[in-house]
Amino acid sequence: MKIAIASGKGGTGKTTVAVNLALAIEEVQLFDCDVEEPNCNLFLEFELEPVEEVICLVPEINPDMCTLCRNCSSFCKYNALAALPNKILSFPALCHGCGGCSFVCLAGALKEKPRPIGMIEKASPESSLTFICGTLNIGEAMATPVIRSLQRHIDENRPVIFDSPPGTACPVLSVMGYADYCVLVTESTPFGFHDFLLALEAARALKVPVGVVLNRDGLGDSRVEEFCRAEGIPILLRIPNDKMIARLYSEGTPFVKEMPEWKKKFEDMFETIKALACKNTGV
Repeated sequence: MKIAIASGKGGTGKTTVAVNLALAIEEVQLFDCDVEEPNCNLFLEFELEPVEEVICLVPEINPDMCTLCRNCSSFCKYNALAALPNKILSFPALCHGCGGCSFVCLAGALKEKPRPIGMIEKASPESSLTFICGTLNIGEAMATPVIRSLQRHIDENRPVIFDSPPGTACPVLSVMGYADYCVLVTESTPFGFHDFLLALEAARALKVPVGVVLNRDGLGDSRVEEFCRAEGIPILLRIPNDKMIARLYSEGTPFVKEMPEWKKKFEDMFETIKALACKNTGV
């Protein structure tokens, strides 16, 4: 069972939901896939150990062998290669590592070399929760390869919670599309509702079943609730605009640790998700 915790924008409480859900249930894996700004461990405070350096294979051009046929620059749709009258320029930061340029180079002037773009770290074995985190190197633009490297560390025999990147770009889709169920965290405000609709559209395009967590419930209006009722989207959990929850968050403390009643609520949400996912697949 793989559950993606996602949101249409940052700041809705996505990481809060992912961390508290992971702490509430047994034998679970938590993957921080928000690799541009991973922050789950601010609440968990685990000692992390590096387990893998993420590399992207980028082209290296031998000018003595290059015939300036321009096959490589014409092939690259990401503009990582540009043809000048007397040379081919390479922009490694734009390369997606597909290897197509070396395939179409008939002169054999292109070789692929590894370029580090990120790191995978894991909580020390002493921790009860399996926590794995990906971090994109500063200045890099390619988050998706780091997320794919993270996903290779999944134990398929245990439940998985993904803390997804915010928004609806490629990194989010690479997480949503790998999940069995997507929890969209939102607020019932004009901005929250607008970005919730974008995230919902992305999940539907990937044919991933969706449920909603309403964070800071009691603020704003009822537009999200009314929309979900009309569309048949389950509201899995309501987290109120509670001063105690806000204080614990500001201190970096998951509120299931200090408010035991919430542990049961997250456990119930997990059971609901499992039932809904099974219903969707017909299992």
